[in-house]
Order: sequence, then C-alpha cells, then structure tokens
Amino acid sequence: MRQTKTHTARNRAQRSELRSALKKVKGSGTAEDRASAVKLVDRSGRKRLIHPNTAARIKSKLARAGNKK
Repeated sequence: MRQTKTHTARNRAQRSELRSALKKVKGSGTAEDRASAVKLVDRSGRKRLIHPNTAARIKSKLARAGNKK
C-alpha cells in the first residue's frame, strides 16, 4: 500500500505535467512548446504512463497542427 501511494503520486504529477504541456501547445503553439510536449509524450508512452499507441496518436496530432501553422 505504501508503494501504491508513492507510485500514484508520481503518476499523477507526471500526467498533470503532460496535460499542461499539451494545453500550452494548444494555446500558443510555438515550435519550442511543441518539441517539449513531444518529448514528454514520448517519455510517457515509453514508461507506460499512457498507452504507446495513444502517445503515437498525440504526436501525430501535434505534427499535423504544426504543419497547419
């Protein structure tokens, strides 16, 4: 139970960081923000914070949004 509490807190913080980065890209959409968001998405998928296919889908969506601008 102690490990679960620690892991839950860490996962919650990382998930929050990921969501904040994605919202930041949605708002301003600078190339630097997009690059940091892609990096976070990659790490989240690799560490199974989110499903790897979800990570790929998000990265694709970010790339398409970047090409539009």
